This record gives sequence, structure tokens and C-alpha cells, in this order.
Amino acid sequence: MTLADDDQDELQYPGALDVASWRREVHALYAAVRAEPDPVAAHAVWVDTRSRLFLEHPASPRRDEQQLRHAPYDAAYRFVVEVEEVGDDQEPWEFRSATDGIVPFAGAGRVTLDGLGTLDLWWLNSYGGGLFLPVRDGSAGSETYGAGRYLLDTVKGTDLGRDDAGRWVVDLNFAYNPSCVYDYRWVCPLAPAANRLEASTPVGELLPEGY
Repeated sequence: MTLADDDQDELQYPGALDVASWRREVHALYAAVRAEPDPVAAHAVWVDTRSRLFLEHPASPRRDEQQLRHAPYDAAYRFVVEVEEVGDDQEPWEFRSATDGIVPFAGAGRVTLDGLGTLDLWWLNSYGGGLFLPVRDGSAGSETYGAGRYLLDTVKGTDLGRDDAGRWVVDLNFAYNPSCVYDYRWVCPLAPAANRLEASTPVGELLPEGY
């Protein structure tokens, strides 16, 4: 997520140390989530901490009057899945940004969410790397952000972990909005066609108050 060039002069951009602090807090939050064996308790920690950071942290994308909203936890939207290798069937994806140019993603596999469909897992194929799992579902545009949300973005620390068998936790209750939802001056890669579900999954972070 980057800030649009034309707006950098009018916006007091958070300093490097503030952004580093935000990243550290996010990494620590997801470590706490992974350490908590009860998904409901882990979700409560996630909601409380994200809400506090959003309201108080100097690197928050929050604008006046905005507050986070989260749906209650629903265990039906928690999945522990294998990542299927799909090879040439998963073509590279390039996100075009006015600030960073082309942001390349390479296919890292595919996950199947029973009753919902499949999502492609991506690898950020540039400096830092990281797994990226965006999603757009049938609630987009009404209850959730129209262009989709993020489930995993490991370069930023958002990683729900794996079980003892090496399967990945994909829990839609932890879907969260990218910064561009809160401040249009941010530029964020959003869910490509392969990461769009027809079914509505109105859990996780909803459209914010003051949106």
C-alpha cells in the first residue's frame, strides 16, 4: 500500500519510525493470534488491538469520524486447508500502481473453501516477498468494501499460521480492509478475478463508521 504522489504535499505522511512501529505492532498482534488456540478468543484479541491501533497509532490511515466495525465471529467461515499446486494454470498477476509502477505477483497455489469456492494464493515477486491472499465476496459494495479485503499479507505480518499437518489457516473472520478504504489517497492492490467469491461472507472487518 502506497500513498498517491499527487497527495503527498497536502497530507502529513507518517514518519518512517511511525510506520516501522505500526508494522511491529501488526507482527506482534498476529503472533498473539497464532498463539491463542481458541479462534473466538484470538478474534477478540484481533478486533480489540486493530481497533485500538486504528484510533490511536500515529501511522493509522484513519480520517476524522472513522471507526472500525467488525462482525461477530462465525466458525462456519474458518477453514484449515492445503495449498494446491496448480502450475501453469495460475498465470502471473501484475498490479499497476501510479506510485510504484508494476507490482508483480507470481502464483503460489490455490485454496478451496468448502461451500464457497477457490481463491488463488499469490507471492509478491519483488523485494521483501511474501504471500498475499486477497478476497472479494458477495457482500462487497453493501456490507464490505466493494473492491475486496485482505486475508493474508505475510510481508506485512498478517499471517494466521498453519496446523501441525502444515495446512494453512484461512479464516474469513479475520478479513480486513486495506488502507485505501479509509483514505482514498492510499493505493492498494485489490482482488483479481481469481479471488472473487459469489457467495456472501459478511464476517470480518465491515465498512467503517464514517465511510
